[in-house]
Amino acid sequence: MKVLVVDKFPDTAIQRMKALGFEVAYNTELKADALVEEVKKSQADALVVRSTKVTEPMMEGGHLSLVVRAGSGYDTIDVAAASKRGIYVSNCPGKNSAAVAELAMGLLLALDRRLADNVQQLREKKWNKKDFSKARGLQGRTLGVLGVGTIGQLVIERARAFGMKVVAWSRSLTPEKAARLGVERKSSPEELAAAADAVSVHLALTPDTKGICGEKFFAAMKKGAYFINTSRGGVVDPEALKKAIREKGVRAGLDVFAKEPAQATGVFEDDVVELEGVYGTHHIGASTDQAQEAIAEETVRILQQYRDTGHVPNVVNLCAHSPATHLLVVRHADRVGVLAHVLTGLRSAGINVQEMENIVFDGAAAAIARIHLDKAPADGILEKIRSSNPDIFELNLLSLTQ
Repeated sequence: MKVLVVDKFPDTAIQRMKALGFEVAYNTELKADALVEEVKKSQADALVVRSTKVTEPMMEGGHLSLVVRAGSGYDTIDVAAASKRGIYVSNCPGKNSAAVAELAMGLLLALDRRLADNVQQLREKKWNKKDFSKARGLQGRTLGVLGVGTIGQLVIERARAFGMKVVAWSRSLTPEKAARLGVERKSSPEELAAAADAVSVHLALTPDTKGICGEKFFAAMKKGAYFINTSRGGVVDPEALKKAIREKGVRAGLDVFAKEPAQATGVFEDDVVELEGVYGTHHIGASTDQAQEAIAEETVRILQQYRDTGHVPNVVNLCAHSPATHLLVVRHADRVGVLAHVLTGLRSAGINVQEMENIVFDGAAAAIARIHLDKAPADGILEKIRSSNPDIFELNLLSLTQ
């Protein structure tokens, strides 16, 4: 199995892949058209990326069957194009959670103590203890956490260690879960914003969360509140954020932006960082040695399991709800050609198979096939299939509840 790795990756993980028998091509210079050509030329089975965008042309004409995002998100991958071609997309959720939570708390402390401004003025040989001695402090303040997945929960733990009260919101947060986490559950992002002295965002970017921190959200925030985003730039309406910074004195600590260079180095053009009260970092939330080693280990595990079993851990683009309307249960002798006969009969009737499994009984004399169909066969089709093959014992058709 050939693996093409096109972003910075630990050498120990590269060597481990080779030791496991993978043919590994490692080239961090391949971008855009050059990567399209390399995917075709190399006929790689799997593509491993971190920040590189994976586009539809990269999936055409090659031999790719798996794309692994060596990180938690996967919005840099054209998942729809992959799904259309039957290419698995997988990621490494949770492996960088502690690193992101640490940065979120670091940005919160930096805003409160104006650390970056302190450093800048000292480098300019200015001493300004009078102004920089003014800070609100975090103990007893209320932190609002948007999104209570693994990262959000780690932020909650760290905030409570600082003596902060925590309110939280996510679509999946139940009163019972909120009680277990020791947080106050809010019914909407806006209700959370109104209650918090600082907000930390930990939401995946989806169609439902795009721009969720918008005009209404920032209008609800307290004047002078802190806003931390280490998730994805797309969850924030950038103009609404800039308006809140200018008009309400909101201070922002941002690791992600609406406009980011496609490569690891380049020209940064998002003007939000030019506003007073904004601290920015270079999308480095996951960039600790600990996190990268854990992600690399998980990436190797995904590749190895796929090669050895055909199953892909953490796959993100399988159909959540099958379009099948009926289940055909075939009890049959475990002999060559039985299922081929059934499938040929279904094909002749214009019926598509959505999913299928075949369970063999002890002794390998008989088996049961469960075949999910996109519609019910017309009268007589199943009897024709059964009666024309003596190795079929029984056919049963069940209607599936949609």
